Amino acid sequence: MRIYMQTRPDAAEAPRYYQLSLEQDLLGGWTLYREWGTQGGRASLKRDVFLERDDALAAFEKARNAQLKRGFKVMFSQGQDSPYGR
Repeated sequence: MRIYMQTRPDAAEAPRYYQLSLEQDLLGGWTLYREWGTQGGRASLKRDVFLERDDALAAFEKARNAQLKRGFKVMFSQGQDSPYGR
């Protein structure tokens, strides 16, 4: 599952982005990747590992909702049935 969000570009600076990816590993665990930064600039990456899918989904949704509240807009969504992940 993957969601790519971005702020609205303004004349003074490049838009910021936030990307969430949730992937299952070979041993049955789940990894949540969070990447953020400025378009064309430096990026940061954080990785969280979960043993249970439900815990990973809850963390994914919490991170997504926090960024939506901060003004990010969903530009791309892949996985699950709805455009926002669940």
